[in-house]
Amino acid sequence: MTSTSKPSLAFLASPKPGALAAKERLEQRYGSVSVYDADIIIALGGDGLMLDALHTSISTGAQVYGMNFGSVGFLMNDFHEDNLIERIAAAEPARIRPLRASGEDIHHNAFEALAINEVSLLRETRQTAKIKIRIDDKDRLAELQADGVLVATPAGSTAYNLSAHGPILPLDSKVLALTPISAFRPRRWRGALLPHTVKVSFEVCEPSYRPVSAVADNKEFREIVRVDVEEASDITLTMLFDSDRNLSERILAEQFES
Repeated sequence: MTSTSKPSLAFLASPKPGALAAKERLEQRYGSVSVYDADIIIALGGDGLMLDALHTSISTGAQVYGMNFGSVGFLMNDFHEDNLIERIAAAEPARIRPLRASGEDIHHNAFEALAINEVSLLRETRQTAKIKIRIDDKDRLAELQADGVLVATPAGSTAYNLSAHGPILPLDSKVLALTPISAFRPRRWRGALLPHTVKVSFEVCEPSYRPVSAVADNKEFREIVRVDVEEASDITLTMLFDSDRNLSERILAEQFES
């Protein structure tokens, strides 16, 4: 796509009737192509749909412009049908990199997945999870006893990470949040801020007695033994925001919300 050409658009919509109806109207008005042929993916829904669109863009290189039909829509622009091409042309890009999680379960099955928001480890039963944490192959926490633990990107720091009382990260901060989920021991450990270049390694203690799952955004792997988490430095994703919906400004403003 050149600076003067009209971008090819693909529309994705959540199952909500309003979003589906808007998708049909926008396709008739602006034309549409397959998501695999699009310059821009227009996501009509909430933040969950934005994540789906971003995962699709990993293989296509398309930029993603979201319009809110969800409840919060932190990653979305306001919905308007008019002047869509002009809004896209004037939009500000926010570039992010996902996390790559790789590991193994108790049956020696390997797994790998990408996460745009976070990689979380969660206890599967009533038994408290016990997890060893290494950073760049150096032991940092011999045993975390908790419901779980997560690694969040700056873009994902306002999602599950924030609900788990983790820090909100500016989009350009080049750090990751390591946040415990309902920690029991160490009692006062609140997590850590890590350089975005590190490898975070988790080893599950007593994995058969205390089963733990690993979740990378919407992909779950059960009864894991270990998982390594690193920034996928070979992948860059682009979200587009109206000037009044700048993501960096919203992340800053979120820290002063009551």
